[in-house]
Amino acid sequence: MDFINELLNGDFMPHGHCLLWRTDLLILHVGGDMLTFIAYMLIPLGLVRLVRARDDMRFDWMFLMFAGFIFFCGATHLLGIINVWHGYYYIHGIIKSATGLISIATAISLWYLLPQAISIPSKRNMQTKINELTLAEQQLAESNLRLETEVKKRTAQLEKMATTDELTDLINRRETMRVLDVEMSRASRQQAALCIMMLDLDDFKAINDTFGHQIGDQTLKTAATCCLQQLRKTDYVGRIGGEEFLIILPDTSINSAIELAERIRLSLQQYTTANDSIPPCTASIGVAQSRTTDTSASLIQRADDALYRAKAAGRNKVSQAAD
Repeated sequence: MDFINELLNGDFMPHGHCLLWRTDLLILHVGGDMLTFIAYMLIPLGLVRLVRARDDMRFDWMFLMFAGFIFFCGATHLLGIINVWHGYYYIHGIIKSATGLISIATAISLWYLLPQAISIPSKRNMQTKINELTLAEQQLAESNLRLETEVKKRTAQLEKMATTDELTDLINRRETMRVLDVEMSRASRQQAALCIMMLDLDDFKAINDTFGHQIGDQTLKTAATCCLQQLRKTDYVGRIGGEEFLIILPDTSINSAIELAERIRLSLQQYTTANDSIPPCTASIGVAQSRTTDTSASLIQRADDALYRAKAAGRNKVSQAAD
């Protein structure tokens, strides 16, 4: 109890006596201490608000230690004002000691944190890193774009390889059968005419045996070209066997299909006869019109039967499937 009474003893000589109670000196010292006290109180309030507002801040406890240090500094100035009239020197000394202790603790902590604080990237370093990342992102985007373009290109090549005959560049057997199924379904829905041709090169084995496979391949390419030259954009021709071709003619009557078959037959005969680079070659063609009861297999079979009748009749002929 005596300690508390001594601690709160304000009967020591006040500082006002040292200032001779002069108004000008009192205003200077009291006004200066008051302004400093107000400033010291505002700084820790700002630091505390900063720490509470930013939950991602590193070393937030260090800001709180600075706030405590500045608060005690402000308290010494407040006691300086009070001590002008009342000498609470014990309390003033305790606050000064506390200020010294927290100042030392803050300084030690600051030195401890210096390596970590120095390692934090500066604004310039961060801007450099951002620029590097932006450039890397642009390069990555360009690489992805090139890769996507290459993938699309490669996918298109693979799709073409999967559906195209490598030698003649016509659609292959699988794609031809798919197209035939699609066109038969469409013709059935729209009640439209649909015809097909089975075309087979006459005595093609003899061409291969006599002139070699290279000339045989050239003959197949020539046959494909002669077919394409006579067909419309809506027609399809595919190589479905060694020297056998299937031609699909949507929206085509049987009479028009027979006329077209004759033009293809004559075109091939005339071209190969006039061209010395390949041997003369002819083709036999069977033509069939799709019925409502037909499947792709039955339609092909009827065209194939007509083709064999053309072969049996002496080759280089067009034969119509039986109704």
